[in-house]
Amino acid sequence: MTAIILDTDPGIDDTMAIFYAMADPNLELVGLTTVFGNVFTSDGTRNALALCELAGQDIPVAEGTHVPLVQPQHPPADFVHGKHGLGNARLPGPNRKPDPRPAHQFIAETLGERPGEITIVAVGPLTNIALALQHHPEITKTAKNVVVMGGAIRTPGNVSPYAEANIWNDPHAAEIVFSADWDVSMVGLDVTERIQCTPEDFAPMLTSSPNCGALMNEAAAFYFQFHLDTKGINACFLHDPSAIIYAQQPELFETVTAPITMRLDGDEAGRTVEDASGDTPPVTICIEPKTDAIRARFIKHLNSGVLP
Repeated sequence: MTAIILDTDPGIDDTMAIFYAMADPNLELVGLTTVFGNVFTSDGTRNALALCELAGQDIPVAEGTHVPLVQPQHPPADFVHGKHGLGNARLPGPNRKPDPRPAHQFIAETLGERPGEITIVAVGPLTNIALALQHHPEITKTAKNVVVMGGAIRTPGNVSPYAEANIWNDPHAAEIVFSADWDVSMVGLDVTERIQCTPEDFAPMLTSSPNCGALMNEAAAFYFQFHLDTKGINACFLHDPSAIIYAQQPELFETVTAPITMRLDGDEAGRTVEDASGDTPPVTICIEPKTDAIRARFIKHLNSGVLP
């Protein structure tokens, strides 16, 4: 059993990851923390709470920061995820409230209750994780490890020739996370853009999990259209679910180990550089996925009928 805290900016591929995490019986979703990125943080919190209610899951949701550590906030990627993060799909407002603690406090206290047991999987900008390190430095000892969906090492970025969106949204936070003395793995565009799903992969969920499946397919339609318009493919990249699958089965990814040097400003802002001469702790960097096995695991659990 893999236990995770999922730090997320729910978004469409975040929704894929959340539903996958709920459906896999070998994974314990200990909590969700929300951050800006695909949407404003308040929209992300609403989405996270509403997704939990739709799925019948009593999972704590803690709202995180609304702005980057240093730089001005970039606008949400509504052209990718829709105005409120779920494409053209809409969910009723949630009935329950988020956890009263800010995300960084929730993360630190939850890790402290189960030291060495819980993996942080961060699939949005890393601001909440950086704040947790600043306010609660003991988390480098209480977290089992950290898995980051972000970065691009040997492939171009997706918001500039150099930068991946999550890192670009707060490179200063990424620098803090990658420089800390703990076990960090980076699941970036080098692997996630090579793992793709089609509309046919999601269609069975309409029967196996009618409520969650209807939402997932409606939201995914917007995401597929974005990929068709920009990449010419009737498929989508499996960004965020890949990070969770790495946390469970790292053997499905070929990796290298090196320090990461961050570019903080200028044309290369958000660039993650594999730097063998760097003086920070090494990061495990995914460079090659076992694509078929990763995709098959995701599809199997998403369409398993565990969710309503």
